[in-house]
Amino acid sequence: MTGKIAPERKCTPLASARTTRRALIASAPLGAAALAAPFIGNAQVAAGRRLTLQSLWTEDTIGYNTFRDWCGRVVELTSGEVDFVPFAGGSVAEIFDMMAATSAGVLDGMHWVPHYAAINGVMPAGAFLTSFPMGLPHPHQWDMLFDSYGGTELARELYARHGLHFVGHVHHDMNLIHSNVPIRSLEDFEGLIVRMPGGIVADCFEAIGARTVTLAGSEVRPALASGAIDAADFTGPAMNFDLGFAEVSDYIVMGPASTPCLHQPVDLTIVVFNQDVWNSLGSPMQNLITELVQAFSMEHFTAHQQANIAAWQQFADAGVEVTRLSEEDVERFRRVAIPLWFDWANRDRDAARVFSLHLQVMLNPAVAYLTPDDLEGLELRL
Repeated sequence: MTGKIAPERKCTPLASARTTRRALIASAPLGAAALAAPFIGNAQVAAGRRLTLQSLWTEDTIGYNTFRDWCGRVVELTSGEVDFVPFAGGSVAEIFDMMAATSAGVLDGMHWVPHYAAINGVMPAGAFLTSFPMGLPHPHQWDMLFDSYGGTELARELYARHGLHFVGHVHHDMNLIHSNVPIRSLEDFEGLIVRMPGGIVADCFEAIGARTVTLAGSEVRPALASGAIDAADFTGPAMNFDLGFAEVSDYIVMGPASTPCLHQPVDLTIVVFNQDVWNSLGSPMQNLITELVQAFSMEHFTAHQQANIAAWQQFADAGVEVTRLSEEDVERFRRVAIPLWFDWANRDRDAARVFSLHLQVMLNPAVAYLTPDDLEGLELRL
């Protein structure tokens, strides 16, 4: 096996993010700024607030294109009062540093994955504000968590401690595992070097014998191409095809038809604003932007599902084989994951508070994802 594993990136502590907004925006690629600033002829519109938002997605992907197009419509939908200026992942702040950059005012807002805040310890509860192994498997169940069980209010409380306002969650897709070796059972992961996003996801794969590394999204394709890693978790079919994964992997590893993704079945993203910026908008605009983020979630999800239709065929045409784990593998991974849920939740009181909402949804008779027997001997310390 050749190549070197890139060192794990560390997120800058929020208090130490000293780079000025003007300096970082000035250093962003000219192409991104030009793309994000369409000509506006109306003088009243041109006088509106221009707010910089960075996505975690890189350019030329279905994820960033959908984000960019949504931002481009905000100026019209707010009658020119607010204009969202979009930037692609890494163009203003590194992906792992986006929370710090938004807190410091380098960015006005961000479209991000909260799992990163758990990896670096800034917010351990972030592990349960997006998908985790064998967690809620359907997007509508996450809507229940946030909109019916109090998840949105709790997320706003937690982000406010960092000078941020949590606007809402945004649906994306399940995550896939791309591999250069055939993986047809959990036993086949043993000894493999696998890119995972760290945290509870990595712990579950370490528990079945894999060796995990954490790489930023931009590093995953080169690592697969060089042989530095054997396999990698990343986003869904359309995004991964856009990123060239068909050229650097021979297999896509999935669960059985009942459970197509074991490790991150609903890879949830979020939209968060700098708190001072949010407070400056006024209640009517805040309410409108909150509704626009809810609409963005539907748009983001459906755009990916539509693009996935072609992507599956494109992977097949490129000779990439889909391999399937078994129902027995699902049950084994479930037995590995559930104790680790509690381990991660009990490390931090706020993580336990968020995770307790998951348990309530999972035990809901209409969801029936867990039974009390599944939790026997496990205790959540709130």
